[in-house]
Amino acid sequence: MKNTLVLCSGGIDSVTLAYKVAAERKLGRLVSFDYGQRHRREIEHAARIADRLGARHDVVDIKALAGFLTSSALIGGSETAVPDGHYAEANMKATVVPNRNAIMLSIAFGIAAGAKADAVGIAVHSGDHFIYPDCRPAFVDAFRAMQACALEGMWEIELYAPFVGIDKAGIVREGVRLGVPYDLTWSCYKGGERHCGRCATCVERREAFHLAGMPDPTAYEDPDYWKAAIGKRMAERD
Repeated sequence: MKNTLVLCSGGIDSVTLAYKVAAERKLGRLVSFDYGQRHRREIEHAARIADRLGARHDVVDIKALAGFLTSSALIGGSETAVPDGHYAEANMKATVVPNRNAIMLSIAFGIAAGAKADAVGIAVHSGDHFIYPDCRPAFVDAFRAMQACALEGMWEIELYAPFVGIDKAGIVREGVRLGVPYDLTWSCYKGGERHCGRCATCVERREAFHLAGMPDPTAYEDPDYWKAAIGKRMAERD
């Protein structure tokens, strides 16, 4: 059983991955990143999941980068507001944090080497492919090749990305099978007291439970907006 470090934001995807690793591998630790994101409260949810799983939880502070990544609406202090709507809309490019996964994975592989872990898990999935370049299969393959060179002759650490070919609804189905407590997860990019229900990740979250045919335990400020957002997207496609 491979001792696996899991990148965990506290959202549906990474928490499901943590439970999958705990069930099918050996969960070494969860690692979260504080990069100055507006929705920093997601880290609190990752900590709750770590407690539930009895796993170590490390938070890596890279807030010093925030001042250089202000092109993204997700960074606190950015003048760009987090947009409402479906991920497939062009304005969602404002939520791209340049090189986020590349930065986090590079650090995670260093941590994994020091911890003598066998793998690093990341929960990228097919629903992210449209908007986020560093969630696509080509990126995963290229990062694997880069890390093999970077650690050659020193460590062999697998990049484990089991969701890269499935969508978020598929992840929810897998999570329900694994008993994931989705009420403890956090997705909203706006970082309020409750999920806003309007930002792309809230819309995607609500849609995923609907498509999976599973009840959504999330309390949203605007619980019905997702229908309008999806309807608009379908109209644009037609």
